[in-house]
Amino acid sequence: MIVKKLKLLLLITLLTSTSLFAQKMIGNETAAQKQKRMEWWTQDRFGMFIHWGLYAQPARHEWVKSIEGISNEQYQKYFDQFNPDQFEPKKWAKQAKAAGMKYAVLTTKHHEGFCLFDTKFTDYKATNIQAKRDLVKEYVDAFRAEGIKVGFYYSLLDWHHPDYTMDENHPLVRKDKSDEAYARLNKGRDMAKYRAYMRNQITELLTNYGKIDILWLDFSFPKPNGRGKGKDDWASVELLKLIRKLQPGIIVDNRLDLGDYKDGADFETPEQVSTAELAKYKGKTWETCQTFSGSWGYHRDENSWKTHKQLLDLLITSVSNGGNLILNVGPTARGEFDHRATSALDSLSQWMHANNKSIYNCTYAPEGYKAPEDSKLTYNPTTKRLYVHLFDYPANGKLVLPGYQGKVKYVQFLNDSSELLYKDKGSDDLVVTMPSKKPDFSIPVIELILQ
Repeated sequence: MIVKKLKLLLLITLLTSTSLFAQKMIGNETAAQKQKRMEWWTQDRFGMFIHWGLYAQPARHEWVKSIEGISNEQYQKYFDQFNPDQFEPKKWAKQAKAAGMKYAVLTTKHHEGFCLFDTKFTDYKATNIQAKRDLVKEYVDAFRAEGIKVGFYYSLLDWHHPDYTMDENHPLVRKDKSDEAYARLNKGRDMAKYRAYMRNQITELLTNYGKIDILWLDFSFPKPNGRGKGKDDWASVELLKLIRKLQPGIIVDNRLDLGDYKDGADFETPEQVSTAELAKYKGKTWETCQTFSGSWGYHRDENSWKTHKQLLDLLITSVSNGGNLILNVGPTARGEFDHRATSALDSLSQWMHANNKSIYNCTYAPEGYKAPEDSKLTYNPTTKRLYVHLFDYPANGKLVLPGYQGKVKYVQFLNDSSELLYKDKGSDDLVVTMPSKKPDFSIPVIELILQ
C-alpha cells in the first residue's frame, strides 16, 4: 500500500511539474494582449518573403556555400562582384501590393553571413559592395510608402563569421565530418563572441529602421551530439527579451528553440509543406512559408515553378485552415524579380483584385458548414459571409450546398457581385444554378450572405 501511495504521489508530482513546465513564461503578456498585438497579422493573411544575398550570383541555391563546401576565400568573388544596379525597391513594393500582399519580410542576413544593411560590426555588408547602398533601408522606405507592413529575416547561422562554431551545416565540414575536423576547425573560435555580434546586429536592425512589424529568426537545429545548435547556443531567452524590449509590438517566429515556453514564439512556421498537411494546424496560430519554385534564393536553372492554380490553392487552403501564407521571391543579382516571378505575381494580382474579400479577415468555416464537392471554404466572422472557392466548376450547371437550407439569404459571385439563384433541393441542401460560362478566373469564388 505504501509503495502504491508513493507511486501515486510521484505521478502527481510529475504531472504537476510537466504542467508548470509547459506554462513557463519569458514575459508577462496576457492572452488578450497577445491577440490584440497579433490582430493585424491574422487579418492580413498574405505576405511576401524576399530571399536575397550574394548567393543570387552563383544562382544555384541560397545554400550553395554549404552544399558545395565553399570557403570564405572562394566565396569572396561574389562579394567583390555583387552590384545590384537594377535594384528598385519601389517597384518591388508596387508588385507586392498589386498581388495583394499586406506585409513583407526581407533577408537582412542569410546563412552566408553577408549583411544587406549598414552595420557597425562587420565590413561584410552592402555599403561596401560596388553599389555602396543600405539595401535594407531602401526596402523599408519603399514598402512603408505603399502601406505594406515591414519585416526582417535574420539568420542565426553565419558561415562567414570567424567565431561561429562548426555544426553539421557549416561549409567547412561538408567534406569532412570527423571529430578531428570539428576540433581542428573550431580551434580559436568562440561562440560567446558570435552571440554578442548577433545581439549587436539585431539591436541595430530593431533600432535604426523605425517600427518593425515582424522578425523571422532562422533557425535552430539542436542535436544530441553537439553538432547542431539550439537555444543555449543562441542564448534565446535573453535574445527574445531584448527583442521585446526594443520593439514591444513585434511578431516573432518560432525558430529560437523556445518550445518549452508558452510565449517563446508568436506563430508556427510550416515550411514548403503540401496543402494537405495544412489541415493539422487548424486552431493554431501559423504561417506557411512557400516558394514560387524549389529554391528560396534566385536559381537560374531551377524549373519546378508552381502554376497559378497551385499558388492560389496554397493561399486559399492556408486561410481555410485559419493560417497565413508568406510567398517567396528570390531577386536576381542585379536586383530584379525575374520574369517567372513577375508573371506569377501578375496572375495573383488579377485574382486578388477581384476576390480578396475571401482572404483578408477570413478564417475557417464555422461548424455545420461543409464544403461542396471540389471546393474549399473561408469565412469572415465579422461580416458573417461564407466564401466557396470552386476548384472545379460544376459541369451540370448545379452547385449543391450540403445542409445549407435555412442558413443563406443571398448568393452571388464575389468578383462582380452578380446574383446566383438558388432553391431548396427538398432536403437540407440548397442548389445554386450556375451560369454555363465560368467566370474568367481559374478558381471562381461564390459569396454566401448568411442568415
